[in-house]
Amino acid sequence: MKKIGIFYGSNTGTTQDVAGEIGKLLDVAPSDIHDVADSSPSMTGDYDVLLLGTSTWGSGELQDDWSDFIAGLEVLDLSGKKIALFGCGDESMSDTFCNAVGELYRRLQQTGAVFIGSYPVSCYTFDESSAVSGGVGVGLLLDNVNHSDLSSDRIKGWVGEIRDNA
Repeated sequence: MKKIGIFYGSNTGTTQDVAGEIGKLLDVAPSDIHDVADSSPSMTGDYDVLLLGTSTWGSGELQDDWSDFIAGLEVLDLSGKKIALFGCGDESMSDTFCNAVGELYRRLQQTGAVFIGSYPVSCYTFDESSAVSGGVGVGLLLDNVNHSDLSSDRIKGWVGEIRDNA
């Protein structure tokens, strides 16, 4: 498997915990799991596959620490890299469920990277999400607020997709 770097932003620790769980399942060393608050976009150059995770806040915004990191990342040429997205949200925020994942997806379209890791969202009930395209999540979408019982199996299933496509 190619070298994987995990980059996440987390306010409450939930997305950080998910990043750690994904890292363990993919045998990613702890030194290759990075909090974007303490990282530079140039660090992504060390990796073939980027797993990017965020929580969704307010009315669908990216987690705060992503602000500078995503601005730097979206101007890089990421040709030859693969990106997989994951994020945490709350389906009761029915019009913005995991929208931050959709924002990462939208903002990184012009980087030349190939996106992998789309994943079903049929287990959740919400009205809209910019992280859904054609009825499928553009990455792994989790709701640890209302459905924490589903998260572990969803993470394991998604990790299988990453293994198959990285």
